[in-house]
Amino acid sequence: MSSLPDIHFFHQLAALSEDITLKSYRQRANLGVSNKPKEGFRFDPVTDADRATEKSLRKHIAAQFPDHAIMGEEFGNVGHGDFQWVIDPIDGTRPFLCGLPVWGTLIGLTHKGRAVMGMMSQPFTRERFWSDGDNAWTCGPLGEIRLRTRQNIQLDQAILHATAPESIALHAGNHFADLSRQVLMTRYGGECYAMAMLAAGFIDICVEYSMQPYDIVPLIPIIEAAGGIVTTLEGGRAENGGAIVACGSAALHADVLRILTPLR
Repeated sequence: MSSLPDIHFFHQLAALSEDITLKSYRQRANLGVSNKPKEGFRFDPVTDADRATEKSLRKHIAAQFPDHAIMGEEFGNVGHGDFQWVIDPIDGTRPFLCGLPVWGTLIGLTHKGRAVMGMMSQPFTRERFWSDGDNAWTCGPLGEIRLRTRQNIQLDQAILHATAPESIALHAGNHFADLSRQVLMTRYGGECYAMAMLAAGFIDICVEYSMQPYDIVPLIPIIEAAGGIVTTLEGGRAENGGAIVACGSAALHADVLRILTPLR
């Protein structure tokens, strides 16, 4: 593999995004909210802050790495090559609009289609979660801490998370309710912050049935470097999105897939 960018560049990008998003967060006016069509959802918001953040990140990346491709939620794909940056400027625009600090800016990098580095920034709580390709870390009010998923957790003691029941209902023949009945508790609404908490060892299972690449690529290296596993419902690589299962350990992941895909 060609040499990866320095993780400090990811922190530069996070700082750029934080300056833009915090100017709009918890501001009642001038959000510039519009609705994007999305199957199964009556309202899928996008704001001026989404667009402005992605434009700024694209400009900074292109200036530093002009030969790298870029994929973003708001402005699609540009460029070709072994390296591709994958951006979600505000993952969790709904909680962003609600004033709930579970949204974040996601910045990922793939090499030949495989996620190798990632950053999730939550500027209101002053937290960042990242992987440099070898280890996963967080920094914030509690200092800088190496991320570790919870290991050796039995299914009946596991904490399960999904963002929204709408996407579960859209997946025909899903067995999410079967899984929910067998875990310790199920929670909803955490968006990308829930994935970060899985990497930090506070959530054990995240199931999302309708993810796009920009929703999951930046999080894959963080979870994997923390000791977790992220796959599609079929058990394959998750970089292309779809129905995604993330778990804190391989053993728990195997148990979860057996429940969610009983005929597999």
